[in-house]
Amino acid sequence: MRRLFFAVIFFIFIAALGFAQSNYQVIAVKDGATIAGTVKWSGPMPRALDFPITKDQQICDPASRKTADLERLIVGPQGGVANTVVYLKNVTKGKAMDLPEQRRHLDQKHCRYVPHILLVPKDAALDMMSSDATLHTIHMDGAATFNLPFPFPGRVSSRTMQTPGLVNLRCNGGHVWMNAEMFIAPHPYYAVTDESGRFEFNDVPPGTYQIVAWHEGWSLQGKEHSFDVLTERSVERPVFSEPRTWEKSVTVSANNPSTVEFVLSNK
Repeated sequence: MRRLFFAVIFFIFIAALGFAQSNYQVIAVKDGATIAGTVKWSGPMPRALDFPITKDQQICDPASRKTADLERLIVGPQGGVANTVVYLKNVTKGKAMDLPEQRRHLDQKHCRYVPHILLVPKDAALDMMSSDATLHTIHMDGAATFNLPFPFPGRVSSRTMQTPGLVNLRCNGGHVWMNAEMFIAPHPYYAVTDESGRFEFNDVPPGTYQIVAWHEGWSLQGKEHSFDVLTERSVERPVFSEPRTWEKSVTVSANNPSTVEFVLSNK
């Protein structure tokens, strides 16, 4: 019942996001502004999350590390937090879509998703492939629902993402540690931070906006039983804590840069 409740809330959130951004209008931006900043970590680092590699060790674990890094929290040398999605919440008009191409292409390599955070424009295609000589099955929940097998390496499969919102990706082929997140973006003012924690938006129409920093979270709540479609056996899958968000107001004026800083911590 609890999982059903959260599922209903999640889909209400997805529907509301899609409705709120469905009227985005592309215009010629004159005297556009720049919003830039960083997402940084403060305080003690939490323990890194890893998970036993229990299948296809030769393919998934060529370095014989025995465990996979779940990539939930990546902090650079200067404290910047990578893989944070930053976006403008209440933007209704602005420049045409220009999100980076590299986050629209997903590879499955050594039984991990590359990149870990995807950013695909609404009504654009996500290209997926596997570099691994084993069966992977990408299962998507959220704003997109697909279950796509990849039995052969090097073959590209594409799907158009039509509904804006958040999508969780996992492998239903028994590689239970594989996880990734995808935002289907209804406008171009989305960014994913690098290891320095930096983000930047340009050609922002003058005005006041809510700017949001979203992170998938770095805690493990436990394990749940899942079904391995290949071996037809029950396997244990990690269960992560809920994503976390931080929100600020930012006002930008014509041709002027604005700076927004986010600080994440375990508090």
